[in-house]
Amino acid sequence: MEKIITLNDVTKEFKVLNRKEGLRGSIKDLFSRDYNIVRAVCNISMEVSRGEIVGYLGPNGAGKSTTIKMMTGVLEPTSGEILVNGMVPYIKRTQNAQNIGVVFGQRSQLWWALPVIESFNILKDIYQVSDRNYSDMMELYTSLVDIEDILHKPVRQLSLGQRTLSDILAAFLHNPSTVFLDEPTIGLDVSMKGKIRKLVKALNKEKNTTVILTTHDMGDVDALCRRIVIIDKGSLLYDNDIENLKGFFGSYRTVKVRLGREAEELTKENLKRLANELQQKLLDTHPEVNSLTAISNESWIDVLVHEDEIDIMKVVNSIQEHYKIYDLKLEEISTESVIRKIYEGEMQ
Repeated sequence: MEKIITLNDVTKEFKVLNRKEGLRGSIKDLFSRDYNIVRAVCNISMEVSRGEIVGYLGPNGAGKSTTIKMMTGVLEPTSGEILVNGMVPYIKRTQNAQNIGVVFGQRSQLWWALPVIESFNILKDIYQVSDRNYSDMMELYTSLVDIEDILHKPVRQLSLGQRTLSDILAAFLHNPSTVFLDEPTIGLDVSMKGKIRKLVKALNKEKNTTVILTTHDMGDVDALCRRIVIIDKGSLLYDNDIENLKGFFGSYRTVKVRLGREAEELTKENLKRLANELQQKLLDTHPEVNSLTAISNESWIDVLVHEDEIDIMKVVNSIQEHYKIYDLKLEEISTESVIRKIYEGEMQ
């Protein structure tokens, strides 16, 4: 398959000034050469083929945004080679910008005071999109999502979800070969998240657009990505498909419990507190077990069980000793739990 993005031993370092305290220290800092070298990205290599949707994952500070900025041409790597569409992005920034689309979190590329359709028209002229191609894209958008109600509204009057939806449409408008989506569903409700996932998946299929997705929402990953790349502290930890990743944790299962009808009325904070309380009780009951974790998940509590260490029925019986179980499910380990285990260093 055609390779759209290639990274070969890419490293990015920043010089960070060791600042001194006080007014006198601030003045000294103006002439100081006392720097630390911080390595944000360390020898990362990967290839992305045309039409792939790749989840680029990692905790805060892992180096995700730095890598994205190098691929978009905003930053120049300290060492290594990057090619996007056969071009070095930081050298040919203008040509690279013509072939990519970018959505950075909640930083809108639309004009705040103008109706959405006027922003689209301006972007049409900036990217020199032909009338025919522009018309075809607008017809495609109309067939995929209901945009008639928002096209003629000023951007400032849109909800967060509507604005994010419009930003994603704007990123695909000039039919780029690659689109970078950085936390596109952050802060959105479940309904709008579902609509955006459906839109991205449809545009990827229709236009064979390569999508690089950074997110902390594992729902985005499960809905869109077959392949994920995980980095932490600037280094590559994993690059393969999700199912292969779950294979490393095949002995884990998730026990989902709803602890009485009253759990449906709990706030997120109280449910989280209840999950922490349950986890501690399970660990106290089974001190021989190294890994029993409980996390809140909407109105459920997910208990991650390592079956090589303890039988699932023992865990269920222990939960029943302390709480009334209103509902119970048994599932394979979730992508979110797998990622958490990797961050905890359980995959070497």
